[in-house]
Amino acid sequence: MKFSLGPNMFFWPKNDVEQFYNQAKESSADIIYLGETVCSKRRELKAKDWLALGRELANDTDKEIVISTMTLLESPAEIITMKKLCENGDLLIEANDLSAVQIMHDLKMPFVAGPAINCYNLSTIKVLLKQGMTRWLMPVELSGDWLNTILTQAVDENIRDKFECEVFSWGYLPLAYSARCFTARSEDRPKDDCQYCCINYPQGRKMNSREGEQVFVLNGIQTMSAYQYNLINEVNQLKEMGVDIVRISSDNEQAFGQLDKFKQQLVSPVKYPLDQEHECNGFWHKIAGMSVA
Repeated sequence: MKFSLGPNMFFWPKNDVEQFYNQAKESSADIIYLGETVCSKRRELKAKDWLALGRELANDTDKEIVISTMTLLESPAEIITMKKLCENGDLLIEANDLSAVQIMHDLKMPFVAGPAINCYNLSTIKVLLKQGMTRWLMPVELSGDWLNTILTQAVDENIRDKFECEVFSWGYLPLAYSARCFTARSEDRPKDDCQYCCINYPQGRKMNSREGEQVFVLNGIQTMSAYQYNLINEVNQLKEMGVDIVRISSDNEQAFGQLDKFKQQLVSPVKYPLDQEHECNGFWHKIAGMSVA
């Protein structure tokens, strides 16, 4: 089983991004994803900068480096930028939109199907395999039982060895995307004049219910879970099910410590008590997503 660092979904200053990935070089991650997945107006690093950083990481480490593409494309310019990433020629691509899937298919290049690709069953996996998919990241809202069913079906149809399975296992869950920018709206700014205000919220903006309960994190056009998903107590279950890769989201520098703790579970399992005020694992257990089983 391998462990990955997923792409950072927040908007950080360039120096902070570079510092984070300098630490990632020395981390215990087997795979590092990087790139802008949320908003094209976040230009602290442009496409060429992400590719340069990815190649630097590939040259300086023995880790697999993957470039992640945008999830919601809204203009021809964004498609052009995505094509530049897909055509890089060196680094594997995580496709987070079907247009990226089509581009990679046209290029006859392999790709990772990211969490925003709505792949909920074996029939869709078969379609993506024909397009060139070599790794599937399960959508975050699916349960462990659902995943086990799909992987069992893949074994029965003799295609399980055709793709790797990756599971989002720690971090704020990416739940939804909208053409509206919620962070700009929270500051009474129009989206077209957002002043790049989400850079002021390196962990997004917390949104509470009327009863005062934390519900979501607003991250530009993305809605995330208010609690950090944590499957640390399910690591060995994931291995037994045949999951190939456990993903730790690059929410902050805590990710490096989480990587080590998750990997240690394979050696000497420990039952960790989850903090019900900050953590959740409900989707995996088929209960309310913000709950802890």
